[in-house]
Amino acid sequence: MNDIAGATNAFLLVYAGLFPIVNPVGSAPIFLRLTQPDAKERPALAASVALNSFLLLLGSLFIGSHLLEFFGITLPIVRIAGGMVVAAFGWKLLHSNEELEDQRAATDHTPGTRIDAFYPLTMPLTVGPGSISVAITLGSQRPASPAHVGDLAMVGLGAVAGLAAIAATVYVCYRFAGNLVAGLGTRGTNVVMRLSAFILFCIGIQIIWNGYIALMHTN
Repeated sequence: MNDIAGATNAFLLVYAGLFPIVNPVGSAPIFLRLTQPDAKERPALAASVALNSFLLLLGSLFIGSHLLEFFGITLPIVRIAGGMVVAAFGWKLLHSNEELEDQRAATDHTPGTRIDAFYPLTMPLTVGPGSISVAITLGSQRPASPAHVGDLAMVGLGAVAGLAAIAATVYVCYRFAGNLVAGLGTRGTNVVMRLSAFILFCIGIQIIWNGYIALMHTN
């Protein structure tokens, strides 16, 4: 019974901790815009982004804290650097010129050329440094000496299930991004995209601030 409770708590902790920062619902209009030249490839891109997101978060959750210790990098530094990347990406989207982007996409994109699913669709749009730092933080809170090996296994299983649920949510939101914004129209989609970009920028600033506060407390 304790094993099930531990797995459930780990699932809820991972999902609830990562969902606001991953924000697949708010990122769906941006994904739709970036994949506009490859509308036919959107389902495959959504699946690739979901898989890449799962693998990135899985590695961050289980080995991220060990890598930081190996390289001597503290979590506040990761938050500050990651927040700068997220804020820069959100600022770029917020001030992007739509007409120039449409012209560039129409002239530069060639049939058969697939948009890279990793950058910028997976990182930093979906799983940015902020999400990675949250996953590392959650992974660093695992019990080092559990009472039973089975307890740690169930906690790990619940955490993996939480990551799988995040990836599934990303896939659904991205796969049906067109349906999600169809009722908004062109102007409504643009408003949602700008608002999502502004929220992404604010998230980046918040990550920088949290990293700065944590860094000051360590000194």
